[in-house]
Amino acid sequence: MSRRPLQSNLQSSNPAGGLTKKIISRDEWDAKLAGVQVDREDLNKLIMNYLIIEGFKNAAEEFSHESGTKPPVNLESIEDRTIVRKAILRGNIEEAIERVNDLNPEILDTNPKLFFHLQQQRLIEYIREGRIMEALEFAQEELAPRGEENPEFLAELERTMSLLAFELAGPSPVSDLLTPAQRQKLASELNRELLLSQSQEKDPKLPALLKMCLYAQQQLDERCTYPKIKDFTKAELVMEPMGSGPIGGASGASGVGA
Repeated sequence: MSRRPLQSNLQSSNPAGGLTKKIISRDEWDAKLAGVQVDREDLNKLIMNYLIIEGFKNAAEEFSHESGTKPPVNLESIEDRTIVRKAILRGNIEEAIERVNDLNPEILDTNPKLFFHLQQQRLIEYIREGRIMEALEFAQEELAPRGEENPEFLAELERTMSLLAFELAGPSPVSDLLTPAQRQKLASELNRELLLSQSQEKDPKLPALLKMCLYAQQQLDERCTYPKIKDFTKAELVMEPMGSGPIGGASGASGVGA
C-alpha cells in the first residue's frame, strides 16, 4: 500500500461560506521543507549573480573567497560600475555623469528619463546642502524646460521643489527624496543601463525568485493556513492564529519590492 503525503486533517471554517481552508501545522511544514533538497552551489551562484549585477565588487571578491564560488566574469570588469554607484550613493552626481560619459556618452544621450533623474538628484543634493539659490537656478535652467516637454518630468520636478516648503530634518510628504533609498534607486537605474550598454544581464535572479515565492504564498493563502514568511528580510516562518487573515484573497508581506 502506498503512503499518502503528510498532511493535516484539520480545517478552518470560512465565516462567509464556501470552501474551508486546510490547516498545516508547523511540524508538518518543517517536515515538508526537510524533504526539499537545495543545492548549495546553486544558492551560491544566485548570490554571486546578485553581487555582480548590482556592482558590489568587494563583496563579490570576499564571497568568492569564502564560498569558493567562481565569478562568471572578471570582477575587474565591474569596477567602473562600482565607481559610478559609489559616486551616486555619496550624492556626487556630477562625478557619476562624467564617469558614465567617459564609458559611453550614448547612454545618457539616448535615455532622457535616466538623464532627467540624474539632474533631479543633483537638484535634491543642492537643496540638501542648503544651496537654495543654486537649486532654483538649476531647476529653472536645466529641469523646467524638460518638464514643459514631458508631464511626468514636470510632476517629479514639482514634487522635488516641494522640499523647499518643509524643514529638511522634519517629516513631510516628500521626505523620502532625502533618504538613502532615493540615491540607491537612482544607482540601480543607472547600473541597469550600464549593463545593457555592455550587453550583459541587467536584472539579478534573486529578487525575481523572491517575488515568485511571494506570489506562491498569495495563491496558497486562499487554500491553507500554514507557516508563512511575512517578512522576507528575516525569512522567519510565522503561523497565523486560526481564522485570521483574508480568505479568498492575498495577505500582505513585507520585504519584497515591486
